[in-house]
This record gives sequence, C-alpha cells and structure tokens, in this order.
Amino acid sequence: MRTPLRHLVSSLALAVAVVTGAPFLRAGPAITVTSPETLPIKHDRPWVFLGGTIDMGASVDWQTGLARKLGDLDVVFLNPRRNDWSPAWRPVATDTHFVQQVRWELAALEAADVVVMYLAPNSQSPVSLMELGLHARSGKLIVLCPEGFWRKGNVDLTAAFYGVEQVSSMDELEAVVRRRVAARRAQS
Repeated sequence: MRTPLRHLVSSLALAVAVVTGAPFLRAGPAITVTSPETLPIKHDRPWVFLGGTIDMGASVDWQTGLARKLGDLDVVFLNPRRNDWSPAWRPVATDTHFVQQVRWELAALEAADVVVMYLAPNSQSPVSLMELGLHARSGKLIVLCPEGFWRKGNVDLTAAFYGVEQVSSMDELEAVVRRRVAARRAQS
C-alpha cells in the first residue's frame, strides 16, 4: 500500500525525470549511469557495475564496449569511468572531485546486483584490486584477469578461495553477465 508521502516522492521523482530527461526512467534496453551522475531512484531492473582497469582514463574503454554488446538487456550499467576525469584531482580525502568519485563507486558497488571486474594486462589497477577484495565474499563478482596482469596470481588464488567466478575472455564475460542477469530476473 502506498503512503501519501511515498506517493508524493514518487510523483516528484517522475516529474523531475520528465523535466530533466533523466535516463533512469526509460524502460526497455540497457541504460548506463556514469559517475558522477546520481544513481537511479528505482531499482526495478538488475544493476551491473563495470569495475576494473581504467588507469586514470589511459586504458581502452572496455566498459563502453561491453555495455554496447549487452545493450539489449533490461539492466542499468553503473560505469565509474568519467569523461571529465582530471589528473589534477589529488587522491586525498580533501579533494572534492576525488571524494565524489570514491563515494559514487562505493555506493554503486554496494547497490549492484552483478559486479564485473576486468583487470587488463600490463596494468596495475590498485583501486580495482581493493574493490575485488571488498566484494570477494558477496557472490556478485565476475572476474576477467588475463595473463599479463601484474598480480594475476593473487587474483586467481583469492577468487578460488572465495568462490568468485572467473572467465577467460570478453566473450565469456558477456555470456556470464547474461546468465547472471537472467538468474537475477528469475529471483524477482
């Protein structure tokens, strides 16, 4: 049963979305919410966090490629890669841009139903390693860590210990995300 306050909040959210064109109310194919955009109010479809190698924007934008391949799914992709990232932002708790990014990523990781983690060869991705450790026990992770990643052994052993599903290619990653989304939908 809807309370008057809840109805008012829902109505206001709808009005704001219509006026601003907020993407989180579109039904149907996948949508992507990119940091620092506000996370959607509604959680009526599976959320997939696209975590892993970004290298301060210097790595290949694999997140957009994977989201395109999976674009037919009725999901929300949470993409931490931002087009406006500045190397001038300092990784300290007093830099407002940095704080905004870290808080967005932590909230998105917690809210996600599926967490994809791609650790690219020839990268270090220390933040992604931390995020992998934070969510290893969650049952939400899917990890792609090819040969050439500097701590592949640590990733493989940690994944095996905590039962994290690992895949060996982007094609396999796409297939497993599809399977996980279908399983999540079946639970709803």
